[in-house]
Amino acid sequence: MNDVREVVIIGGGPAGYTAALYAARANLHPLVIEGFAWGGQLMITSDVENYPGYADGVLGPAMMADFRRQAERFGAEFMTDDVTRVDFSQRPLAVYVGGEEFRARSVIVATGASARQLGLPSEQVLQGRGVSYCAVCDAAFFGGKEVVVVGGGDSAMEEAVYVTKYASGVTIVHRRDEFRASPIMLDRARANDRISFVTNAVVDEVFGSQQEGVTGVRILDVHTGETRELPAQGLFVAIGHDPNTALFLDQLDHDEAGYLVTQPGSTATNVPGVFAAGDVVDHVYRQAVTAAGSGCMAALDAERYLAADEGHEGTALTAPRPEAEAAGV
Repeated sequence: MNDVREVVIIGGGPAGYTAALYAARANLHPLVIEGFAWGGQLMITSDVENYPGYADGVLGPAMMADFRRQAERFGAEFMTDDVTRVDFSQRPLAVYVGGEEFRARSVIVATGASARQLGLPSEQVLQGRGVSYCAVCDAAFFGGKEVVVVGGGDSAMEEAVYVTKYASGVTIVHRRDEFRASPIMLDRARANDRISFVTNAVVDEVFGSQQEGVTGVRILDVHTGETRELPAQGLFVAIGHDPNTALFLDQLDHDEAGYLVTQPGSTATNVPGVFAAGDVVDHVYRQAVTAAGSGCMAALDAERYLAADEGHEGTALTAPRPEAEAAGV
């Protein structure tokens, strides 16, 4: 059994690493149990061009390594392992990695979400090489190219419409002839002359290589079993995301989809001392920059909580910074 820590951060992505940076700079000596899949969805992203500060773009894994190194520089401690159990009913809070227990006065949950995948080996090979799960992140790389979007819900329609800002043509492939998308989103996609539809079909193979990227897909008619190939330089899989919250569902409030619910204007959950940040909460924006921002918020909220628990105001939100005082802020 370990000594009681000020804060334990569960998860190693933009939210978790940013929370670690802020907590470390506040002398909270955070332990980050980052998981074996540290870095999150950015580890399957090649070029990131929409994160401020990287003017020339950056590889997703390189950016996550930068985040991690910066937090480590200020004293954050990292454990590359997966949390197997939590107990938020006791004080201190308890986090377990196998048989090892870590006790903490506060916990930040930043385990993120995972994009649902088609489950194809070729899809895995070409992730970040033409296979994407985020149009806002990657659509600009497909200027003048043919793109396939898989899905039938609002997210798929929204992704397809967004991609048409860059691509010469978009084909939506959906396994049924009816769509789950709302009528307004479906009408918007149908009204776009760059979008075509293939229904009652699934993508069962992605063609290409890591050197040349995606070159096409094979689609399978679910009724006839017939296949045909579509030339394409990009594949956007828009069949949903799943929050990584299985460990917490019996203890933390969540919505029907499993995303954690926080108090309005805060990262605080229903359990005092437990905060949530990043895609584990956010099913709307799902961007690295918004995840990082909420990680910052969670660390500040945790610091304020710990200070209040000790009977005095936290420095994070109440005490003006020297540079702010000098500027008259």
